[in-house]
Amino acid sequence: SCGLLLAGCLHGALGCRLRRGMCFLHLGGLRTALYNYIFARKHQGSFILRLEDTDQSRVVAGAAEGIEDMLDWAGIPPDESPHKGGPVGPYQQSHRLELYKRASEVLLENGAAYRCFCTPQRLELLKKDALRNRQTPRYDNRCRHLSSERVAEKLAQGSDYVVRFRLKEGVEPFHDLIYGWSKHDVATVEGDPVILKADGFPTYHLANVVDDHHMGISHVLRGTEWLTSTSKHLLIYRAFGWDPPRFGHLPLLLNKDGSKLSKRQGDIFLEHFVQDGCLPQALLDIITNCGSGFSGNQMGRTLEELILEFDVSRITTHSALLDLNKLPEFNRIHLVQQIGDERLRQKLVMELQMQVEKVYGDRLVDREVLEKNYVERVLLLRKGHINRLKNLVAPEYSYLWVRPSVSREQLQTISAEVDEIGKLVIGLMEGPTAALTAEGLNEDLRGLQEQMRGTEYSSMMKLLRLALSGQQHGPSVAEMMVSLGPREVCERIKKALSN
Repeated sequence: SCGLLLAGCLHGALGCRLRRGMCFLHLGGLRTALYNYIFARKHQGSFILRLEDTDQSRVVAGAAEGIEDMLDWAGIPPDESPHKGGPVGPYQQSHRLELYKRASEVLLENGAAYRCFCTPQRLELLKKDALRNRQTPRYDNRCRHLSSERVAEKLAQGSDYVVRFRLKEGVEPFHDLIYGWSKHDVATVEGDPVILKADGFPTYHLANVVDDHHMGISHVLRGTEWLTSTSKHLLIYRAFGWDPPRFGHLPLLLNKDGSKLSKRQGDIFLEHFVQDGCLPQALLDIITNCGSGFSGNQMGRTLEELILEFDVSRITTHSALLDLNKLPEFNRIHLVQQIGDERLRQKLVMELQMQVEKVYGDRLVDREVLEKNYVERVLLLRKGHINRLKNLVAPEYSYLWVRPSVSREQLQTISAEVDEIGKLVIGLMEGPTAALTAEGLNEDLRGLQEQMRGTEYSSMMKLLRLALSGQQHGPSVAEMMVSLGPREVCERIKKALSN
């Protein structure tokens, strides 16, 4: 199937393998990529992305570019990749077929591999027979016993074949960075695996061993589902006479109820979170917060803090339970941090300007609402109250960008003192002593209400809220006034009084 290898070079390399059939990056893949990015940065390595597209029937057009785009969006871009290139490329396995062919010939020559001429029909019958007898399907290694003369005869006849690796019993244990000492005597439970298919494309087992060697990978971090295959891969390394990398297998990322993340739902792919307005920093925070490898599980950690705290020895073998219901709160915390940072806030300003333009367009009060100072003021006032930037272009915040249509009659249903309230507020906002903070305006508005003995403060606030926003709920009236500014407040009240 199609997948990725994500690695980092360190006097050779640090790396992980991320296997994915759909070729789009989901949360589990992002988590594996993130751990490897952090591991590489922690040890001053380089982050390498390798595209595993050896199963051409499962390659999705545009997915490779999409994966790199998503890693860039997440803030963990590779240093070397199919798009960026690098000294150990090409980084796409379909472009390295000659290398795998030569490697398979080496194994054929030293007897570690053999040609298998079994037809797909025979293999299917073996599988059905095993299932009928309630056994695990496995190849019966029939062709490993063919004589050299019989092999030559088959080749002369032009028979199709695959190359299989000859498994050996009695594998040596290996020390996994996370699971400790482990070994799986694969020869007793599996048939000899295919390493080179009839179409000339390698399988995962050969391609990644060959690529890891030629790319100088020294460490491999990958999903725990590959733990039982590691003994098999070590046999292949030994057959080549190569030193294997160190392996570490990451526990699974599961839903909070312990069930598997479902790709079929579509909402675990990164494109979904981008469209939903999620901050990449929040996503990185939540997928590490539910796991292990760090000194604590506090919310709001930046990527720099994750790198500083990371220790592979802290990763436990327990599955990581992900509660996406907490993501809005993670997003709110990181949005607060970014709004409070001058450099990051300017990026948010530009993004919000684009969103406002897209949603409201010709309906804008005027082009001044897109000015930097106004948009920045809105962000600062709403800091801590929103969990996504796109909240500010939702209908409840439309008053920030579009003047409401409110009539005198609507205001009079709240208070008969419409004109007096409007006159006092306009006078306040046009006067030189008007406070330009929510706290100061609250005091000023209290003072105005005391001048109107027949009007309750709550009624006055309801009237002003409706005149300014056309809504009955939202931020405080004082905050609305600070957001809109004195001139716009006066314009809206005058407009409502004249309708």
